[in-house]
Parts: sequence; C-alpha cells; structure tokens
Amino acid sequence: MSTALDDVLARLDHGLDDSLARLFALLRIPSVSTDPAYDRACTAAAAWLVETLSGLGFAASVRPTVGKPMVVAHWPAPDAGAPAATAPNGAGRVLFYGHYDVQPPDPLELWDTPPFEPRIEVAEDGSRRIVARGASDDKGQLMTFVEACRAWLAATGSLPVPVTILFEGEEETGSPSLPAFLAAHREELKAEVALVCDTSMWEPGVPAITTTLRGLVAEEVTITGPDRDLHSGLYGGAAINPIRVLTRILGALHDDRGRVCMPGFYDGVAPVPDAVQRQWDGLGFDLAGFLGGVGLSRPAGEDGVPALNQLWARPTCDINGICGGYTGTGAKTVIPREAFAKVSFRLVGGQDPAAVRDAFHRFVRDRLPGDCVARFENHAASPAIVLATETAQMAATRAALASEFGTDPVLMGCGGSIPIVGQFKRDLGIDSLLVGFALDDDRVHSPNEKYDVASFRHGARSWARVLAALGARG
Repeated sequence: MSTALDDVLARLDHGLDDSLARLFALLRIPSVSTDPAYDRACTAAAAWLVETLSGLGFAASVRPTVGKPMVVAHWPAPDAGAPAATAPNGAGRVLFYGHYDVQPPDPLELWDTPPFEPRIEVAEDGSRRIVARGASDDKGQLMTFVEACRAWLAATGSLPVPVTILFEGEEETGSPSLPAFLAAHREELKAEVALVCDTSMWEPGVPAITTTLRGLVAEEVTITGPDRDLHSGLYGGAAINPIRVLTRILGALHDDRGRVCMPGFYDGVAPVPDAVQRQWDGLGFDLAGFLGGVGLSRPAGEDGVPALNQLWARPTCDINGICGGYTGTGAKTVIPREAFAKVSFRLVGGQDPAAVRDAFHRFVRDRLPGDCVARFENHAASPAIVLATETAQMAATRAALASEFGTDPVLMGCGGSIPIVGQFKRDLGIDSLLVGFALDDDRVHSPNEKYDVASFRHGARSWARVLAALGARG
C-alpha cells in the first residue's frame, strides 16, 4: 500500500529532469557577493527564489539589508504577525537555511566551460555531474530542500511540519548583515530546530550529520622597523630587517612535534568521547588518498594524533599569507620598512577566541627586538560549536537518512567554521542539524566546481524523508 511519502519520493524521481532545469536557471545567475559588479545579479537571485517559493504556496518575500537582500518564506502563510512555532498536530516548525551567493569564478581560464553556463558532465565511471559555479556551494544544496517541499506540496497539498526558509546572499563574505537581521526578526524566525545544508557526506553513498565545527580566530600582524626601505648594501647587518623578525616569530609558533607553542593555547581542548572515537577509528579513513588527492604524501600535523582527530577535534595554527619588501620581477636589494603575515587559528571544544587572540599578541610582542613594533588587525573570532546528538530531532534525522541510503549516517566533525550555527544558537536559541550532500571532490571554491546528480537526487529524497520523520514526532 502506497504511503504519502512513497508518492512524494516517486514524484521526485519522475521529475528529476525538471528539478535539474530549475537548478540550472538559478545557477545561470552570477550572484557573486564579494564583487559590487554583481550586485544586480545577487538581487536577481533573491527575486528568483522568492518567485519560486511563492509559486509553491509559501509566503515569501525579499528583505532588504544594508548589504545583499535576504529571502524569508513561511509555510503555512501566517495569518498575522509571526508564524506559529508548531502545527496543530504538535510538530515543531523547522527553519531551513542556505545561501544563494557564490564565490568569484576566477581564474576563468581554468574552467573547461563558462562557470555560469551549467552543464551535465559524464564522468569516467558513468556518473553524471552538474558543473557550474555554485553547483555544490550552495545552490545545488539549497535546491534539494526546495524540491523536497515542491514534491510534498504537489503530492499532498501540505508539508509534514511548518517550515520557515531563510536564504542569505553574503555567506561567502562573512555574513556581515546577518547578526542584525536575526536580532530584528527573532520572533518571526522562531523554530524548534534549524536545518543547514552546507556540509558534505562521508563518502559517496554514505550520509553524514556534522556534529562539531571548529571555531576561528583570524589575525593580521605587521612588524615595522626602520622609517623607510633601506639599501641593503649600505645598511645590511647594522639595521634590523622586519622580514627576518617576522619569520623568526612565525617559525617559533610550532615545535618539532607539530604542537602550537603559545602558552595557554590548548586550554579548553577536551578529549574526544570514547564512543565517538571508536566510530571515527572504524571509518577506515584513507590518509594517503586524502593527501595524494592534493599532491602530498606525508602528514604534517601533531605527532601521534589520528588524522581525523587532527581535522575535526584538534586546534591548529596556520600562516595563510606573508609579504614584505620587493616582490616584483628581478632583484631589488632592500631592507623593507615592514613585513606582514595573515595567521589563522582553528579552535575546538571550549577554547576562548579572545584568549587565543590575546595569547598570539603576547607571543609576538614578547619576541620583538628593540626598534621593532607590531600592530594587529582582527579579521574573525568565533568559538567552536558542539551540537547535541541525543535529541529527538537528531534521532528522527538519523533514521530518515538511514532509510534513504541503506546505511547509518556518520556523525562527523568539520574542520571548517559555519558561523551561522552559533548565531542560531545565540540569537534564536535553537540548535541546528547539519546535513549536506556534497563530496570531497566537488571542487568547491575552485574552477570546474561540480555537484553529482546522485547527490542532488538523494539530497531531495533525504529532505522529503526528514520532513516526514520530523512531522511523525508530532
């Protein structure tokens, strides 16, 4: 006997080509958020999403901000004021988040085809891939949820749970307008749980729920010495060289075992729980293949620490950029006036971003010789996130993903940072479920970005199942 969910899944499969056509229409809009030349395209992408959601029966609108516009949509449409947090059957409202902005496509010459002309590519193994900027990050991902809603509404005229959708257009530039928007619309965006589709699967055919996110401290340090660039023949040996000072300090950040040497850096770093560690150890992570995929062969992290722990559960310090003196063609023998570096710290557990930032400042200043001064610029500071794994919503989502893929989802960590998750917890008081369908080889932020058609199909089917599972709780 066919169930409503069976009908929804059948609609998704039969309408896959139409779903891809709609995704292609969104991918053709070059909504690059970092470049003002694309401002109109960002506005067009927001308008396209509002038109699409309105056509499904959502109460959808473009919301202006000081930056790129937000898209907010509610189902069912509220009669007045803020939407109800729960449905008549007791099912809690969910808030789905995604972003319609994309990274710049540069360098264009490395794309096999134009980045905003989406196409289907057939891989050597016969699998089909959607190739375009934004295919994986995040237009393909957000459209899996939209298509799941479309199928539910077409099949039943309803959704299993009340849904609010929030799409932003500045994620790739740090979401500068988001905190004020959340604060101003706290009641309207109230929900039981947030769903975030900006993460990945463990591997093809194996779903994942991300339960930890590393925090981030990003700093820029500039060391200044003489009051001008100096001739190295006239001043070399007698005058301090800021590049030498800076590189000596940066080189002292790590010891020979790969540990960060800043006093207090590891305060708040807790061991991985035994049950989680056993699962990670049993995943059979291929470190050689992971490094080999980017042209490397030897691990360079902390000695004696498993690779997945290094990526998901250990803090790091990385030098992301360094510059000083003459960097043009040929030689110019100068001692530069100043040198600078960009340094980032990925944080875990209970590490305090402010404490890490202050420790870095002290570390640099304690090693400055006379005649040199340091100045700092802070670019980011956010704590790590550890999400609850024993909630009813988590159990429902795990069961839904297992039904779709035929295997239990991996509860994995993420080495990167997704600040929106912390903002949802801090500003709206709700936890998030991080479920995504990207793959490691999707070339996110790189030329020839792709998203497997199988990822898109399973993603839409998975969200249909998740909505059903969350609704059944009511």
